[in-house]
Amino acid sequence: MKLQLILLWLILISSIGLAQELDPLEVRPSLATPRLSIPTNLTTVPVVNPGEYFVPPYVEDIPDDNFGELVKIGRNIFVNTQKYGKRYVGNGLNCTNCHLSEGRKANAAPLWAAYGLYPMYRHKNKEVVTFEERIQDCFKYSLDGIAPMVDSPEMEALVAYAHWLSKGVPVGIALPGRGFTPIKKTRTPSTENGEILYKTQCAICHGKDGLGYKYEDDRPGYMFPPLWGPDSFNRAAGMNKVKTAAQFIKANMPLGKGFTLTDDEALDIGLYMWIQSRPYDPRRSIITNIFMPPPGGCE
Repeated sequence: MKLQLILLWLILISSIGLAQELDPLEVRPSLATPRLSIPTNLTTVPVVNPGEYFVPPYVEDIPDDNFGELVKIGRNIFVNTQKYGKRYVGNGLNCTNCHLSEGRKANAAPLWAAYGLYPMYRHKNKEVVTFEERIQDCFKYSLDGIAPMVDSPEMEALVAYAHWLSKGVPVGIALPGRGFTPIKKTRTPSTENGEILYKTQCAICHGKDGLGYKYEDDRPGYMFPPLWGPDSFNRAAGMNKVKTAAQFIKANMPLGKGFTLTDDEALDIGLYMWIQSRPYDPRRSIITNIFMPPPGGCE
């Protein structure tokens, strides 16, 4: 009897130890590996609190019908705007330069966290805007081009792609990972610190001159986009705001090492980017652009 109790006790102890070792709630790297539709060594999605963010459908799940064909066209425009949306683009950027991983990545302005919130009031426009009008602003400011008509083929395809990517998203709910990550400064941002950080953390990809690196083949656009200069976003773009740029940098840069810079360091880099030359704000006159301080400075 004692021997049986001892064996039972040993089995109980070993099972407890095994349960602790294989705790299903434990977060292990093998369970938190993100899945990308286009695997690439140049695209890494850092995992922060796995399971917290909405998971959009995978590219292989695009339906094989007329709607799916429109979604594929929209995805092509989004990923390679230089080729498929060129008639509306005025610089060298693609949509995915700001909306990382094809508009999927949390804290990089994912499409799935935006689509269900429109129509919405925007302080920039001082009015309620539709999702199509929001895309028009992206073309005018971030892509330094012209706004496509709301019924243009490119617009319809982009909206279809955003709609498909948001399948299952609750309408009117601000989801975790929307936009960029919140930050809080503890001191005044410094362009001197920003320059040092840029040279040590950013220049390897975006170039010492901040003008990026083009593809080595004949593809249009950039392998690593310009952060200033004539081929970058203009002064009216959201990324021209020091705080907005810092929020993006904090969560996503250096590439594959998001959340390694402090909030203040991200603001330093954002301020250093802001003082550089870039296309004018199309909402302002030439004289205002030349002689007045540019928008988007530190708040």
